[in-house]
Amino acid sequence: MKTEKRRTFIKKSVLASAGLAMAPAYIRGFAQTKPSDRINVGVIGINDRGGFYGGSGHTASFTKIRETRVAAICDCVDYLLPKAIQDIEKLGGEKPSTYSDYRKMLENKDLDVISIATPDYWHALMTVHACQAGKDVYVEKPISYTIDEGRKMVQAARKYNRIVQAGTQRRAFRLNRKAIQVLREGVIGDIYMGRGTVYRSRPSIGKKPDGPVPAGVNWDLYRGPAPMIPFNENHFIYNWHWYWDTSTSEFGNNGTHAMDIIRQAMNITGHPSKIACCGGFFAYQNDSDQDVPNLEVATFEYDSGAVLELEVRSLPTPNDPWGYLWLGTKGYAYTSGNNQVLIFQSNNGPATVGGQAGTAAFSTGMQQDRSSKPTITLTNDDVDPDPRWDEILKAGIDYHFQNFVDCVKSRKSSDLIADIEEGHISTSMMHLGNIAYRTGRKLVFDGKAENFGSDTEANSYLSRPGGGRKPYNMPEKV
Repeated sequence: MKTEKRRTFIKKSVLASAGLAMAPAYIRGFAQTKPSDRINVGVIGINDRGGFYGGSGHTASFTKIRETRVAAICDCVDYLLPKAIQDIEKLGGEKPSTYSDYRKMLENKDLDVISIATPDYWHALMTVHACQAGKDVYVEKPISYTIDEGRKMVQAARKYNRIVQAGTQRRAFRLNRKAIQVLREGVIGDIYMGRGTVYRSRPSIGKKPDGPVPAGVNWDLYRGPAPMIPFNENHFIYNWHWYWDTSTSEFGNNGTHAMDIIRQAMNITGHPSKIACCGGFFAYQNDSDQDVPNLEVATFEYDSGAVLELEVRSLPTPNDPWGYLWLGTKGYAYTSGNNQVLIFQSNNGPATVGGQAGTAAFSTGMQQDRSSKPTITLTNDDVDPDPRWDEILKAGIDYHFQNFVDCVKSRKSSDLIADIEEGHISTSMMHLGNIAYRTGRKLVFDGKAENFGSDTEANSYLSRPGGGRKPYNMPEKV
């Protein structure tokens, strides 16, 4: 097929979110904001993603955005606080108040927003409590530890009329948004299948003995809703990712991002009805305490007939951090990383080999004659002009955070790039894949009731017993 010029093919669209009013302090041309008009943000969990994080973390983002300031930070690991304060001040922010117990921080009536970047198993309860305290919430993915927790987060956001954004930041990548647009417009026909891959080569965490709780660590708060165990470094900072009592596995950790983008392009808004998953823990069985798999491959079937697949691998692997593949009735589209989207359109003619078609073509054992040249290539040069968006990115601000701030001001949750309901759907996919893996069989899920019907074993994974360890348990009603 003759290659088309991408700019003559792609329809122009406006991708800027409605009502953009805020901007970083050092972007020229924006009105000055009085300190009394600033939105006060409290950040819970200031290590790694919640802190500076190369300038894109929670404290960094809310310090850079002109109309917000980080007024308080909270972490139950006290020795992390000094560096977080220093990072905020280096960016021009004021010294924040500090807390070790988030419940005390929620009592601060001067705080307008709570931003949550704690371990995953804390996300849901903190979000519910923040909504009940009258705060708007930005919460990292995966939004919950169980499907029941995710639903209660949505219920709390609606009941208390709160703006709650899920931290699926790739939704705000402009190239992703352009790809979603053209795929929905039918560039490859009806998309019947999507496949996501997440490849991360991770080393063994080894085995470590239990020991005394380090000074400055509130181990009871750190464990929170999870069962209490003796302190162990392998269950502490970051390594909590590798245990079922605190983790949603690499499915939740990184698979959420992939499937969130893939299902958007396929316009899938609900849960799958059938789920299967296989995999295992390979390579480190004899020298590691890890109990979540380092390979999972899942299929998700929908009542519409669409099929989604996800492969997450944390072993020696090709040098592609992640990939999205969409298969349609008129072609396919593929992207790896953030730089370009390749679209291959087909006339659906018979495959040929060496100029021959039919059975004879395949008997040669040769590769099919397929062009390796895409029909359309999308890059960041193809996104529609948006000067304000460009200025925000040049200032080192993740637009996903800016969009949240816009909506806090406008009170329009419909303008959120990733409303909590969307975060719940994408996170629940990861929970469903994990449940299928752990039960070892294909499951049938009732998306409306959000349960497995009479399947007692599968249903046992929908929530923690009693909502979790008291007093950090999720209430039955929010």
